[in-house]
Amino acid sequence: VQLQASGGGLVQAGGSLRLSCVVSGGIFSDLTMAWFRQTPGKEREFVAVITRDGGTTHYPRSVPDRFTISRDNAKNTVALQIDSLKPEDTAVYYCAADSTSGTYSDYEHEYDYWGQGTQVTVSS
Repeated sequence: VQLQASGGGLVQAGGSLRLSCVVSGGIFSDLTMAWFRQTPGKEREFVAVITRDGGTTHYPRSVPDRFTISRDNAKNTVALQIDSLKPEDTAVYYCAADSTSGTYSDYEHEYDYWGQGTQVTVSS
């Protein structure tokens, strides 16, 4: 299973970005999909997860409702919409796939496959 993330960039505070992750080499509808992010010197942080059928999403309390995860099983794609961007959203964003558990998890060790990351930089 390969994950290819894209959509990052340099944006001004208040703007929006839509990150995408295309999955190949597996049955996408069998995968629970998540987004994590990481800033230099810090551990990777869970951002959002969506179940296989897209029916359930989950976000940690630390992530504001400016973040929305979605998926399109017909296109093997998971997306993360980030609105009203703030400088503290600056990070490398990673998509991840869990092929084994039937539920969702906040923990990165539960995820089998990872994309290469896409850089989001928000200027003030």
